Amino acid sequence: MTKIAVVTGAEGFIGSHMVAFLQARGWNVVALHLSDSAASFPKLPNVRFAQCDLRNGQRVTQVLAQFQPTHIFHFGAQSLPTVSWSNPVETFESNIMGSLYLFEAVRHMKRRPVVVSACSSAEYGHVPASAIPVTEDQPLRPLHPYGISKVCLDLLAHEYFLDYGIPAVNVRLFNTTGPGKTNDAPSDFVRQLIRIKKGLQTAVIEVGNLKPRRAFLDVNDTVRGFYLAGLKGKHGEAYNLCATATHEVGHLLRTAIRLSGVKAEVRPVRRLMRPSDEKIIFGSTRKIRRDTGWKPVNSIEQTLTSMLDYWNAVM
Repeated sequence: MTKIAVVTGAEGFIGSHMVAFLQARGWNVVALHLSDSAASFPKLPNVRFAQCDLRNGQRVTQVLAQFQPTHIFHFGAQSLPTVSWSNPVETFESNIMGSLYLFEAVRHMKRRPVVVSACSSAEYGHVPASAIPVTEDQPLRPLHPYGISKVCLDLLAHEYFLDYGIPAVNVRLFNTTGPGKTNDAPSDFVRQLIRIKKGLQTAVIEVGNLKPRRAFLDVNDTVRGFYLAGLKGKHGEAYNLCATATHEVGHLLRTAIRLSGVKAEVRPVRRLMRPSDEKIIFGSTRKIRRDTGWKPVNSIEQTLTSMLDYWNAVM
C-alpha cells in the first residue's frame, strides 16, 4: 500500500521538516497550510499543498476525503505560550476545536489513518525535582492556556481511540531546535552571532538567565521520532520525545560562540529575565525507545553548527 501522509501545520518549523523527511523517504505527502498561497514552499516531487484552516470542519473533511491518507502528522496549532496568555480564545479555537474537527473527519472515514499528534511537555507544568526526568505517568498540570490546549488534544485523541477505534498516537514533545527555528534561546544566540559576524550589530549578546538546564532535541531527531511513532507506536499511547542530556543555557551560548569563531561580550539584561524559570526541563524517553527503537543521533554541537550555517546563508 502506498503511504500517503497529511501533515497539518506544514508551514511551521517542525511541520516543514516533517514534509521534507517524508518526501525523502518516498512517501506521497499532502502539506496542509493556513496561508492562502503555497508560493513560498519549496517544490518537491510527490508533495502536494492544500490550504486548510483546521477551524473549518467542512474543509478538513473535504481534504481528507480527497487525499485518503494512511497517516496524519498533526502539527497545526497556535504554539506559543506567550500568545496563549494574551489570546486564549484564539489558542483554544486553533488547538482544541481544530483538533476536534480533524478527529471528527477521521471518524467518518472508511479507512482510518494513523493520527500522530504533536502534544507537549507543557502539559506537565512544574515538576518536582524528585520526578525528573519526567515520565508519561506524571500528572498533567499545565500552567498556561497553551499547555491546557495540549492536554485537551492529548485527552481528545485518547478518547477517540477508545470510543471509535481511531489509531491515535500522542507525542509529548520537549524542547526542540534546529535550522529555521525562532523564539528559543539557541536560535536567538545563533542569529545574534551571525549578525555580529556580518556587522549588523555590535559585538554584544544580551541574555537572560543562563542557569536553567534544558534538553534541546535536534529537529531531525524530532521528525524521525514522530515518524517512528506513526509506524511502530502503540495506538492509544502517549510518548515523551526529548533529548537524552541536559545542558545549561549558558553552556549552549558558550558552545555557539566557540563554533562561530565570533568574539562577543555577553551582557545580562533585566528585561530578558523571566519572573520564574524551571531549573530543569527533562523528559524520560525510555518508553518511546522501547516501543519504536528511536534514539537521537545528533549532538548539540552538530545542531548549533547547522543553525549557524542556516542563518549565515539566509541573513
